[in-house]
Amino acid sequence: MSRVLYFDCFSGIAGDMVLGACLDAGLPLDDLKQALGSLAVDGYAVSAERVLRAGVSATKFHVHERPAASDPQPPAPSGPEHPAAHAHDHDHHHDHGHHHDHESHHHPHPHRSLPEIFALIDRSALSAAGRDRAKELFQRLAEAEAAIHQMPVEQVHLHEVGALDSIIDIVGAVFALEWAAADRIVCSPLNVGGGMVNSAHGRFPVPAPATVKLLGDAPVYSGPVQKELVTPTGALIATSYATAFGPIPAMSIERVGYGAGDRDTPGTPNVLRVLIGRAAEQMPGDRVVVVECEIDDMNPQLFGAAMERLYAVGALEVFYVPVQMKKNRPGTLLTVVAPPERRQDIADVVFGETTTIGLRYYEVERECLAREIVSIPTPLGPVRFKLASRNGRVVNAVPEYEDCAALASTHDLPVKDVQAIAAHAYGARHLERSNAR
Repeated sequence: MSRVLYFDCFSGIAGDMVLGACLDAGLPLDDLKQALGSLAVDGYAVSAERVLRAGVSATKFHVHERPAASDPQPPAPSGPEHPAAHAHDHDHHHDHGHHHDHESHHHPHPHRSLPEIFALIDRSALSAAGRDRAKELFQRLAEAEAAIHQMPVEQVHLHEVGALDSIIDIVGAVFALEWAAADRIVCSPLNVGGGMVNSAHGRFPVPAPATVKLLGDAPVYSGPVQKELVTPTGALIATSYATAFGPIPAMSIERVGYGAGDRDTPGTPNVLRVLIGRAAEQMPGDRVVVVECEIDDMNPQLFGAAMERLYAVGALEVFYVPVQMKKNRPGTLLTVVAPPERRQDIADVVFGETTTIGLRYYEVERECLAREIVSIPTPLGPVRFKLASRNGRVVNAVPEYEDCAALASTHDLPVKDVQAIAAHAYGARHLERSNAR
């Protein structure tokens, strides 16, 4: 049975929140440290502690800068903590909610180029596939920055996410998601927040340009919290790993993890929730989109062409129903049923092939009987039957019209007579098999 991981981003997503959530769900901190390898050796350390965010217990992942030998040691963080060396806390506490890649930091960071980041990733203890995946993520990030700033990728220096603490977030997330061993990753629509954010290039509206570029066509919204909730690193991870965006899929939950952001926002827990479990068994069925519009001013000859084009782009069902429209004019209701991913193609055909100036659409669940085609011998020749079954029991058996029509033409018989002969042959065969059991 396949495993599913779900990112619940009701308070956004950031790299440190992904790591905190996975640690909270059971990822051993020592395993994460080992995977990071020498990334966390040269002046840096990592730790995790239990915190509360609006009353919800969560895990906060930290990257620390190690103090020099002469520096005084800071007091230990309050609250229960995962095993980790105490060091100078290097987290980012800004006016927004998360450890964030886009704000200036308390300590200066070198501006690393893509080859330099690749060299650091090669120093990690990730698997070969994990190192390749981490490099793919940074390549995508560099291409987004290059597009925004109109420069070649090789000239991009990743000012904010090129900092070692952000590199640790991304490399750590790659390892954490390998540990989760999910066959499928699904993400909720992303709460991006609102307001303004400071970056190395100036002050920008939320979501910042790099974040928008990385989000692509992922579904987003802005809630009441007017702070930056989705960071570039968070957008990168969510859109690179998620194969679908939407509600929690049918699953049996085995692990739950809450990864904390920096701030404790009243009213809404500033956490990323991760659900990990097994995909649930489902009845044969799927989700479809229904696209509809009414038309009262089109040449009837065009309806046939529209139907053909709609089936050509992936429609499952197309049908027309006569209706009375405004001003008591007779019209036609066009209804198209299609897979959700074909909605835009369906809309393009409807607008291109009909005279409508608007349409509506909505998604619905569809349950289908399991179907198979079997060939049944009859006195007139073989006839294919479409069998529909539920829970292993055949509930409907229909002879294919084209086969019956062809045999009717060959034997100069009415089609209805051939259908009756075929049905009798199927019934006799079914009874014979039932008695044999």
